[in-house]
Amino acid sequence: MSATMTPADAPTAPATAPGRGRGRWLRRSARPGAAALSGVLLFLSFPPRPLWWLALPGFALLGWTLRGRRPRAGFGLGYLAGLGFLMPLLVWTGAEVGPVPWLALVAAEGLFVAATCLGVAAVSRLPAWPVFAAAVWILGEAARARVPFGGFPWGKIAFGQADGVFLPLAAVGGTPVLGFAVALCGFGLYEAARVAAARRATGALPRGPLAAAALSVSVPVTAALAALPLVSDTAQDGTATVAAIQGNVPRLGLDFNAQRRAVLDNHARRTAQLAADVRAGKAARPDFVLWPENSSDLDPYRNDDARRVIDEAVRAIGAPTVVGAVLTPETGPLRNTLIQWDPGRGPVATYDKRHVQPFGEYIPMRSFVRIFNKDVDRVSRDFGPGDKVGVFDLAGTRVGLVTCYEAAFDWAVRDTVTHGARLISVPSNNATFGRSEMTYQQLAMSRVRAVEHSRSVVVPVTSGVSAIIRPDGTIVDRSALFTPDALVAEVPLRSSLTPATRLGTLPEAALLALAAAGLGWTAVAAVRSRRASR
Repeated sequence: MSATMTPADAPTAPATAPGRGRGRWLRRSARPGAAALSGVLLFLSFPPRPLWWLALPGFALLGWTLRGRRPRAGFGLGYLAGLGFLMPLLVWTGAEVGPVPWLALVAAEGLFVAATCLGVAAVSRLPAWPVFAAAVWILGEAARARVPFGGFPWGKIAFGQADGVFLPLAAVGGTPVLGFAVALCGFGLYEAARVAAARRATGALPRGPLAAAALSVSVPVTAALAALPLVSDTAQDGTATVAAIQGNVPRLGLDFNAQRRAVLDNHARRTAQLAADVRAGKAARPDFVLWPENSSDLDPYRNDDARRVIDEAVRAIGAPTVVGAVLTPETGPLRNTLIQWDPGRGPVATYDKRHVQPFGEYIPMRSFVRIFNKDVDRVSRDFGPGDKVGVFDLAGTRVGLVTCYEAAFDWAVRDTVTHGARLISVPSNNATFGRSEMTYQQLAMSRVRAVEHSRSVVVPVTSGVSAIIRPDGTIVDRSALFTPDALVAEVPLRSSLTPATRLGTLPEAALLALAAAGLGWTAVAAVRSRRASR
């Protein structure tokens, strides 16, 4: 007997066709994926990759992600962008202490990016929105550079532009103006693409958005070209022959501090070798010599052996030498100090690092942080900050001193120039971070600072990369990682002040006012809209 199929037995079609469900999922995940990708593009624009231009499509994609979104959505999408940007950029922070500090830092700093993107989404409905959006981005960077614990400016968009066409703008208004130009051009590229798509769809050409897009792209490029005359490496006050010593460390990692005598001996030995090369005519005689941060973690004021080693090296080279030392007073905090050491008189001047690094040189909230990572106890005694600007007179050349982490802070570098520095030195110790990208990111900062203040910059590093940079940001000479070396070069000395140096924080303040105006305009429009709907 043949069976008959009743309606109840018949197979039912799925409520949603597989293809339709997949398409809905792709649409829902498009913006979150684009947000994360925009952050990755921003990361890829940073050294050691010479891909500075990737910041432009990064901001364009971020503009597509955020434009027209509600602020709450902007915050969530911005957090994804922040993770895509900062997680790979700051991976070096966990090089020797594990992933917890790295991920905690990324999670905290990502909140600043999220809040920034909330603001970008809020102003994205305004006329000429790319201008306000770029200003809001600088507002976010300004906040991140100041709080908490004195701020963390690492990852400012300007620091990825050492090889870019916008670099001359650093001399106009410092890192805020340079970063604003990059963000504005990127957002402008998206607006141009949006206008083009609207014309294809409707046949109409909206003049207002078209003008905003054209100006957002053309003005930053034109301004950068106009600023080129500010970038010069012509000597104004003669030249100086400078030597940067890279002694190297016996092994990588946090325990380099346990190798203090070996590190000191390495730098003394490399200085003595340079002295022999000078006598043999193989190297030019330096006017002064720069050792890196932590080149003597033995306090030469309390350790006669360390004092003798340094004094012998300085006498051998016969030139004033800046030595990076850790001073250990009987009471009170430690001091990360640069000592001016004269070949005839010994130590004659000191500079104490003014911005000591939280969770590296001192531990805020020590008992709380210890719950998550016991490596905090490696810093058994906190460092304290100095309170005086560091400018040494080395053989007639006034040299500004910016110790390692301080190079990320606009005020720390500018102070040395306004106090008369004709050349800037950035002694650093990057041995803790191994062969990570950290040293290249920091070197790019010094290149931007060179253009910002029109000064030669010398970067002596314990383990590399050490470099000598001309005022136009070009590198004269550089060392390899974890290789003893002595870089010697003649560099121009300059005394003129760029607009960025003269204006200080005024360009940043103007951009913050612009961001506040855009956010205020948005808030007023939202209130009026709600009243009208009622």
